[in-house]
Amino acid sequence: MEKIVVDKLDNVLSMFPDVCTCDECKQDIANLALNHLPPRYTSSEKGAIFLNVEAQNNQYDAMVVQEIIRSIGIISQNPRHPKQQ
Repeated sequence: MEKIVVDKLDNVLSMFPDVCTCDECKQDIANLALNHLPPRYTSSEKGAIFLNVEAQNNQYDAMVVQEIIRSIGIISQNPRHPKQQ
């Protein structure tokens, strides 16, 4: 799940030009999104292939993007560093 969120994060962030994209904020956004998405664990190559196919599902993709957007809103309002002017 982490790889999926990280892969989508920059693309989703590009839709929000006023949001801080420093490494700290990006990591916070990804972590918050991951905390609210169902975990997906695998210990085999077959399982990894299954998860990759599942990630291509439009409904699954929309769920991940929606959670990233929600996390962007929260972190942009409460960054761990002073807000930039």
